[in-house]
Amino acid sequence: MPLTKSKGNMYPWVTHTHCHLGGECPHKCVYCYVDNPRFGRPEKYQGELRLIEAEFAVKYGSGKTIFIENCNDLFAEGVSDEYIRRVLAHCRTWPDNTYVFQTKNPGRMRMSVWEPNGIFGTTIETNRDIPGISKAPRPQDRVAAMMGWQVRKFVTVEPVLDFDVDVFAEWIARIEPEFVNLGADSKAHHLPEPTIEKITSLVDKLKTYGIELREKHNLSRLKP
Repeated sequence: MPLTKSKGNMYPWVTHTHCHLGGECPHKCVYCYVDNPRFGRPEKYQGELRLIEAEFAVKYGSGKTIFIENCNDLFAEGVSDEYIRRVLAHCRTWPDNTYVFQTKNPGRMRMSVWEPNGIFGTTIETNRDIPGISKAPRPQDRVAAMMGWQVRKFVTVEPVLDFDVDVFAEWIARIEPEFVNLGADSKAHHLPEPTIEKITSLVDKLKTYGIELREKHNLSRLKP
C-alpha cells in the first residue's frame, strides 16, 4: 500500500498517514471512526490484531509529518511488544520525517518510544468517568501518564464529551502540551456532549494557561 495523504477530518498539520497494524483495536470505543455508519468496519481492521507485512515496504521519504497507526492504537494492551518494535524500526529507517503517535494508553507509549523526531499525543474526551464509552484506561490515568514527560506532546479532545470546565482545563494544563486539538463527534453516536457555552469557557480557560487551541471543523455542529 502507498503512503496515504492526509485528508477529510484528519489533522490539517499532518501530511500523511500510515497503518501497519490490522485487526480490531482492543479499546472498542463506541465512537470509533473506523466503523463506517453505512458500510461497517473495513476488513483490514476486523479480527485479531496482526501486522500487515506489505506495509513495511512503504517508503516514507523525507520532509513529511506522518501519523502512524491512525486507524488503530499501537500501544493498546493486546498489541505485542514485537509489533511495536517493528513499527518503530520502520519509522527509524526514514529519520527525516516527523512521526505522530497518538494513544489512549500513554503509559505504555511512554515506556516504548523515545523518538527524537516524534510528537506524542493522547485522547482525553472528558474529565469524567462515563461508563460504556471505551475500554481504554480512564481519562485521569492518561493525564497522569503524560505528566512530566519531556517530549513534544499534544492532547486531542475528540469527540468532546460533557465535562467540568475548571477541572478539565487544569488536567490538560498539567500535561503541558504544545497544543490541543478540539473536535466533536462526526457520526451521530448520540454521546453526552457539552453545551457550546461550556466549550467556549474551556477554550478561554486554556488560553489563560497559554495553550494553543486547534479547533476541528466538525466542532461547528455544536455551535448555534
